[in-house]
Amino acid sequence: MTVKVKARLIDANGLKRTISRLAYEIVERNKGIQDVVLVGVRTRGVFLAERINHEIERIEKSALPMGILDITMYRDDFRELHSQPQLQQTEINFDIDKKNVVLVDDVLYTGRTTRAALEALMAFGRPTTIQLAVLIDRGHRQLPIKPDFVGKSLVTSLGEEVQLKMKEIDDDDCVLLVETDRDNYKIED
Repeated sequence: MTVKVKARLIDANGLKRTISRLAYEIVERNKGIQDVVLVGVRTRGVFLAERINHEIERIEKSALPMGILDITMYRDDFRELHSQPQLQQTEINFDIDKKNVVLVDDVLYTGRTTRAALEALMAFGRPTTIQLAVLIDRGHRQLPIKPDFVGKSLVTSLGEEVQLKMKEIDDDDCVLLVETDRDNYKIED
């Protein structure tokens, strides 16, 4: 599939400001950080959650317990996408019962990744609440899922994709709007 960058939506400074705002919103909505935990969805949701956690630590002088969630086996398109799945480890080394779990992901699109994450998370316990924090909400929902915290909402076409680049795994900190080859385009979350 060929990809053409249409726009740089958020630069490194904008990404830093957006993450800071998300951290403040999480603290404000939860009236502090008592009984709040973060869980990042692999891959970029984990790095995003780590950055949010650093900001919360700066604000509240205490970091939150943070977990990592691999949703590979919970996806409804598992068989279509993976002939040999690349399973990664889920790392939730704390009790989520009676906690306010903030599930962190990079881009919300159809809602299918979030549905899989909710199912995977429930295997670990019964939280008081599960709140969804996403950097980008690009619409085109196929499931009734709505984020609690949004860095930026966009209107995109089906032939476009939003890509988060993070220095931890990419060469840059930014959010790009890219155009994909429509002949080979397949809706994924």
